[in-house]
Amino acid sequence: MTIRSLLLIFTVAILCFLSCKPDDSSDAYIQPARDRTVQQEADKDSLLNYLSTHYYNSSVFGIPGDYTYQDIVITELPDVNNDGVYEDLPSPETNTLLIDDIETHVVEYQDVEYEYYILRLNQGGGATPYSSDTVNINYFGQFFDGDDFDSTVNPTTFDLANPTLIEGWRVIIPSFGTTENIDENEDGTFSYSNYGLGVMFIPSGLAYFNSPPFDSEISQYENLIFKFELYTSDANDHDGDLILSYLEDLNGDGDVYDDDTDNDGLPNFFDADDDGDGVLTRYEDIDNDGDPTNDDTDSDGIPNYLDAGTTLSNQDDN
Repeated sequence: MTIRSLLLIFTVAILCFLSCKPDDSSDAYIQPARDRTVQQEADKDSLLNYLSTHYYNSSVFGIPGDYTYQDIVITELPDVNNDGVYEDLPSPETNTLLIDDIETHVVEYQDVEYEYYILRLNQGGGATPYSSDTVNINYFGQFFDGDDFDSTVNPTTFDLANPTLIEGWRVIIPSFGTTENIDENEDGTFSYSNYGLGVMFIPSGLAYFNSPPFDSEISQYENLIFKFELYTSDANDHDGDLILSYLEDLNGDGDVYDDDTDNDGLPNFFDADDDGDGVLTRYEDIDNDGDPTNDDTDSDGIPNYLDAGTTLSNQDDN
């Protein structure tokens, strides 16, 4: 089981404990989770059916401009008899089937290969975030019937590394660029231009699977759709060790959760002593330049903060 899974299970367990009432039955039956591989196949069929029977107002985005998620209109194909037999696409000159414009991607998560889909309406002219960054974003979450379950009116922030955040966001948001320009308005608000704009269609296994939020309308094993506008991103240093979290992705796979140098169960970006030698990483910055990554006292090619055999500290003479 991955570190991320353990963190998520721990968080959910705490929430469950806090939500229990004194008179809750101690022998309540908890349904076992479905097999992820089997569920993924069912989710894939459902998502592809949705993408094949829905279209969007593609002509709107043919003209350059800064659009919002509210400009994205997704509509089901006509089904006059309500029998699942769909008619042709209305106004092909202004509309496009989702299946014709989506990108298909595959990612491995929880030892299962998941297929997910992106409608990329604007890449964004700024830098792409890392999966450990905090992003500033507007979004609209909806079900297949178009009803929303969560949305923002003003930009909000998310730490993409938060273990309670669904995996789909952590995988998809870093594939978009942030805004190219920010202008401050007279009323103190900000205007953004050339930012990432898109729609993600994600299977339940990259969403909440069998553990949706307790206070939401989301059901177990529900596939989700998010329209979003990505504005800005900021790098984090989650453990305060002077090394930005994205730099602790040592194998460069975009996943900060799978790097654990000292095998203590804490990924490096959450671990203040990365090599487990008893000296905090921030104190292994021997030259005190604010960067522990460039200190290699024994010249073995391994920086001190990752080398358990080197225990020098910049606090030794203090």
